[in-house]
Amino acid sequence: METNQATHDDAHSHNVGPSARKRLWNVFWLLLVITLVEVGLAFTPLNKDLLIALFFGFTLVKAYYIVAYFMHLKTETKEMGWMLIGPFIFIIYFIILMLYQGVALHHDFFGF
Repeated sequence: METNQATHDDAHSHNVGPSARKRLWNVFWLLLVITLVEVGLAFTPLNKDLLIALFFGFTLVKAYYIVAYFMHLKTETKEMGWMLIGPFIFIIYFIILMLYQGVALHHDFFGF
């Protein structure tokens, strides 16, 4: 029992080296800058559609960095990544199909 616990502790060491800490801090600062840019853009007189597109793009970038570095998906195997990303892609595809079908159904019933 004791040797099993020792190998478990060795395999899952939570001691993070200086390079990993520096990388995490760099990601944190990048996310902070993107968030500040988003807040700044909210107070600009840009077109609403352009703002929505920019916010959506910034959100995707931030989501990538959070998943890749803070959830450690960047260091996982490709199979594990696809196992997590695959259902997400399917759900987005399903939502797009449902929205498209809903618009078509609305046109059929109401004529506009």
